[in-house]
Amino acid sequence: MNFTTLSDWLRHQGLQANMAELSAYTLIIVLILLIALAATWLVRRTLLPALINIIHKNRLHWDDSLIEHRFFHKISWFVPILVIHVCKDLLLIDDSDMSRFLSRALLACVVIVASSSISALLSSVNDIYTRLAKKRSSTIRGYTDAARIIVYVFCAIFLIAIFTGRSPWGLLSLLGGLTAIILLVFKDTLLGFVATIQLSATDMVRIGDWIQMDKYGADGDVIDISIHCVLVQNWNKTVTSIPTYALISNSFINWRGMSESGGRRIKRSINIDISSIHFVDAEELEKLNKITILKNYLRPKQKEVEAYNTRHEIETDLAINGRNQTNIGIFRAYVQEYLHRNPNIHPNMTFLVRQLAPTETGLPLEIYVFSKDQIWANYEAIQADIFDHLFAALSTFGLRAFQNPSGHDFQQSIGHHN
Repeated sequence: MNFTTLSDWLRHQGLQANMAELSAYTLIIVLILLIALAATWLVRRTLLPALINIIHKNRLHWDDSLIEHRFFHKISWFVPILVIHVCKDLLLIDDSDMSRFLSRALLACVVIVASSSISALLSSVNDIYTRLAKKRSSTIRGYTDAARIIVYVFCAIFLIAIFTGRSPWGLLSLLGGLTAIILLVFKDTLLGFVATIQLSATDMVRIGDWIQMDKYGADGDVIDISIHCVLVQNWNKTVTSIPTYALISNSFINWRGMSESGGRRIKRSINIDISSIHFVDAEELEKLNKITILKNYLRPKQKEVEAYNTRHEIETDLAINGRNQTNIGIFRAYVQEYLHRNPNIHPNMTFLVRQLAPTETGLPLEIYVFSKDQIWANYEAIQADIFDHLFAALSTFGLRAFQNPSGHDFQQSIGHHN
């Protein structure tokens, strides 16, 4: 049965010619759609589940991405398109208006389904690359995004060509003449694409890196890199979007080096009240000799000082003559030994306990070491434990930490005068 046969039969049933043709077209279109729906249902209920089951059960895991991005579901739309095309040729007259309309509609559907399938395939390729790459944090998202944009542009050109009856190559040449406008419209996309290539080539940023970019309020882990933006999940679980090209044109901090080094830097100072610094006498030395971790330092050091003064016949009635130990020097030696014995401090990385230039807030005694644990919470706990102990130990050495006077200090001062 075709259009002519059905139309003639309807006329023999008493319908007028125009009404018979319209009814014939309607019945045939409904029939074609029913056949296409049946074919689609058959594919979706039998072939697709079987294919997905095979992919899930095989030893390969990378092909699961094709299912996650519904690549096979999108490809399956070619089945009803093919069925409609075959039925159209069998049931409709080739030169009829309805046949020409269906041909254009089917061609447009082919372009749309192909574009959607290629887009799903590109997303799958990006995931597959991420899973199989040696560097788990590497990505080709920028390249796949650029390819997806090109696919969509060609899809739009072919759709316009189909419905206007013009050659797609003529439209492409027209777009070539509008290069300046295209560059203006796609400026951010082009900048992002170039930036993505540079980021990938120089390995400046990877997924999982901790970056800090104060200009955009970003301080956290990179969770996605695309052609348009880099997504950073901050430590408060908010997400900051940074234009990809901004990472090339602006400065930012990438903490990856710290993560790969095996240690995390502790760099903090204790400001010592300069008025509490003094030479230690014999009584204080005897007291400090009771500190276990100083025994291997104090006695040899004191013998060295006494031998120097004896050799140079220095009068030691005044501590300022010759060489004498100071409480700040002994405390610095104590801090060094205390940190050496701390199992959380990395022994093979930079290890400094040093004095900085005195300021109006006292003498900074800086600790510059690296903790073994890089996890933020653990790192902060290690750092806090060290300085809790050192602040509490200051009074043992006759030292005081500097701090500006508070209201409590002024109240005590007034009370003493009264």
